Amino acid sequence: MAEMFPRTTVGGVSVPRLIIGTNWFQGASHTTVAKDNLIRGYQTRERLADILTVFLDRGVDAILWVPTPELDLALRDAEQRAGRPMIQFINPWFNLVPGGPADEEPDVVLDRCRERGATFCLPHMRVTDALLDRRHEVICDLDRYTQMIRERGMIPGLSTHAPETVIYADRQGADVETYIQIYNAAGFLMHIEVDWVMRLIRDARKPVMVIKPMAAGRLHPLVGLSFVWNTIRVQDMVCAGTMSPDEAKEIVDLSLDILNRRNADNPLQVTRSQYTFLGTG
Repeated sequence: MAEMFPRTTVGGVSVPRLIIGTNWFQGASHTTVAKDNLIRGYQTRERLADILTVFLDRGVDAILWVPTPELDLALRDAEQRAGRPMIQFINPWFNLVPGGPADEEPDVVLDRCRERGATFCLPHMRVTDALLDRRHEVICDLDRYTQMIRERGMIPGLSTHAPETVIYADRQGADVETYIQIYNAAGFLMHIEVDWVMRLIRDARKPVMVIKPMAAGRLHPLVGLSFVWNTIRVQDMVCAGTMSPDEAKEIVDLSLDILNRRNADNPLQVTRSQYTFLGTG
């Protein structure tokens, strides 16, 4: 039987410590428009369902996403194949000032999250970081939105690219159960130095989900995953995205080896420069 992934508890809910990321499903490469288009052209409902099924079969039954029609269908397919539901961390954005699109009003967006079956609702950094008041060191109007999330039976959290968000939310006793924070060994998209963010995660009052552990493909998986798994707490999570079922299996196995202090035994890629090490001349 395959080794199942270890779990933690967020807001009273058991979740895997590895969360499925979706940038590599939906075409957010953080590289070029050409790479984004490649991803969108490659990923189909069937391919996405194949990836999600690999994760579900290994106990990685939680996803961080913004629902789209294609991914929604793929997720339902994977749930049916695996015979188990996916825990959803939905990451929406909505209007913060009057006059925006009617279908992006907060109540409309949050109703959609509830209808889709979200367990957790973490407003996107487009919302969270726009509410950040560095002058007064608070997150403005946060109670309004967390109350709306609770009223719909979802668990609130915050997604942010700004490390101050975690500090301010903790200080003001915000009604949130988890934070999303960028964290990787390369410092990619991070606002301050890596060691400062490491300390911030260590001191956070709630579990933290770290994103972009491999710096959107800029770090080798062994390097990126070794760094994050060895510098976060046992209650924290890592969100990682993949483009294929083989990559999904690789990420799960490599993470388990790191967490269990085992030397990774994943297959190595072979190019002409490695032939000497294989004894083939």
